[in-house]
Amino acid sequence: MTPRTLTCLLALVVVTAAQDAGRKPNVLIIMIDDLGWMDLHCQGNSRLDTPNLDRLASEGMRFTDAYAAAPVCSPVRAAIMTGQAPARLKLTNHLPHQPRFTPKDAKLDPAAMVDHLSPDYVTLAERMKGAGYTTAFMGKWHLTRGIKRQGEGRIEHYPERQGFDINIGGCSLGGPPTFWDPYRIHNIPPRETGEYLPDRLADEASSFIAKQSDKPWFLCLWNYTVHWPMEAPPDLVAKYEKRKGLGVRDARYAAMIEAMDTSIGRVLKSLDDANVADDTLVVFTSDNGAYKDVADNRPLRLGKGYLYEGGIRVPMIVRWPGVTKPSQLCAAPVISTDLFPTALEAAGLETDTAIPCDGESLVGVLRGDRPLEREALFWHYPNYAWHGSNRLGAAVRSGRFKLIQHFDDSSVELYDLATDISEETDLSSKRPDLVAKLRESLDAWLKDVSAEMPKPR
Repeated sequence: MTPRTLTCLLALVVVTAAQDAGRKPNVLIIMIDDLGWMDLHCQGNSRLDTPNLDRLASEGMRFTDAYAAAPVCSPVRAAIMTGQAPARLKLTNHLPHQPRFTPKDAKLDPAAMVDHLSPDYVTLAERMKGAGYTTAFMGKWHLTRGIKRQGEGRIEHYPERQGFDINIGGCSLGGPPTFWDPYRIHNIPPRETGEYLPDRLADEASSFIAKQSDKPWFLCLWNYTVHWPMEAPPDLVAKYEKRKGLGVRDARYAAMIEAMDTSIGRVLKSLDDANVADDTLVVFTSDNGAYKDVADNRPLRLGKGYLYEGGIRVPMIVRWPGVTKPSQLCAAPVISTDLFPTALEAAGLETDTAIPCDGESLVGVLRGDRPLEREALFWHYPNYAWHGSNRLGAAVRSGRFKLIQHFDDSSVELYDLATDISEETDLSSKRPDLVAKLRESLDAWLKDVSAEMPKPR
């Protein structure tokens, strides 16, 4: 028996013993808004200081090829909550989806889509609550159409109607009116003038953790930061003004990242203070790539709102003491939709075979004893982002290769991500056999999920 085999068997024994004893892990999913793949020190950006998340990575597994299920926020949030691809949900763009984003010279009108996550879906929170978990949501929801500027959307689409016992800040807003108290978010009451929103949400999360006792808990801390508006503590802005250049394009944005890291450090410390760190599965990720006008996404191409790597590749770190060994790197392509079946399996639950699930559990990868079975990841973005400069299309990644299909002229691009992460060299004319294979796979997937398609103008 090899040392690796022995380690995997011991990890499996730990999980099985815990489940047999009825001890379910707490689950904490931390999702940052618009944080790019290169926006952490541990991801390779030496100009940014993120000590708390660097330490989290050293204590768990960092995924080098993690992806968002869409290049914008609302579809990704819906995918995590349901385990279903945005194309299947018919929720493929950030809310509210508006025709005004369509360029005047566009050849296509965007595909039709829904404007909220229907309560008819059985969410991850509902499954966890049904298994005895106390559930809480804090931060950005953005899965309901708004009624008022302050985000007072339709209550039937709010987190508390989707399986969460507690909702702090979850509403229709895609970004806060301000990051300084008073925030003007109707379900985050003013507390201390000038308080910073990431710190407030960290306090709320820490308070929730400290109050839990016998029951396991499930907490989604989905921060509004580092989304627009660009607001950060002045001392950090001044610090990063001196570091502007490669890795730091906008000092305000860099300062927001460090302030975010500090707030997450407070939440992680609260796990230690409550003596539950060893009993808690922690996932850290982002909802899509970074906004290219404030972030330095290099070596990735473009950013949020595009199907290139800068729009969909994101950081992801998972810490699960006793299951995942420290300082692990995983190059397997994974996607945010995987978090739904991962959390369920960690809690000892199974996915409902009568309901489609487009994600694959990462528990075997985290244990090191079960590789992923799928052959490809898929994306469908048939809508215009708020900037209106993206081409409507779909994409597939299979192994090291990624194909992007454009709907306006049926053209394709093919990249070898192993040697060309910047997507500079289009190989489509040199690999027609591979293009045909990937197009067939993508077309079959689009048909399987009954994807809505854009229409000629």
